[in-house]
Amino acid sequence: MTIVEAGTVRRGPGRPRDEDIDGQIIAATLALIDAEEEVTVSRIVERSGVSRAALYRRWPSLTTLIAAALDVGRTVPPPVGAEGDLHAAVMTAVFGDSGAVTASGYSEVRFRHRIRLVMADRALQKAYWRSHVSRRRMPVEAALRRGIERGILCADLDVEACFDAMAGVAYYQLVVRGDRFEEPGSQARMIAALDVIWRGMLA
Repeated sequence: MTIVEAGTVRRGPGRPRDEDIDGQIIAATLALIDAEEEVTVSRIVERSGVSRAALYRRWPSLTTLIAAALDVGRTVPPPVGAEGDLHAAVMTAVFGDSGAVTASGYSEVRFRHRIRLVMADRALQKAYWRSHVSRRRMPVEAALRRGIERGILCADLDVEACFDAMAGVAYYQLVVRGDRFEEPGSQARMIAALDVIWRGMLA
């Protein structure tokens, strides 16, 4: 089974899913995360009232379950309009209110818990990347590729590296500097850095 959305999985033929049980499991997992308690199968079973067998029927491992729980409230951004002002469209898609980077879908407290958990567990970090984070980059990366086709951006542009650079500017403010996105200093630094990055991307 492969997680495709927060709290859901893609599965083959078989017994239909019970969404109430899914919700109980996810809620119990998030409660442990928010309480900064160790997340174990036994604790999830105890909090949710769902059997261990039912849990494993839905998620193949604790790692994939935690990754799904961490992503509750997040969605894949819509396609980016790449036919008009590409610069404005990309910046809004990355850093706007519903952007791929800045819109967490949950509190800063949970965001910091997420960073702590994934940094402490490389398997969880990779699972979260594969099943959730990488999908949210796709609309922006598609817009950058369209920018290459239109001759706006360099023909040999490394699209994935460009997204990493843009996202890194924002994450540095939160994770390294300890500032908030909305602080004037953070905004000024991000705008200045993104201007440099964008100029380097232009054809």
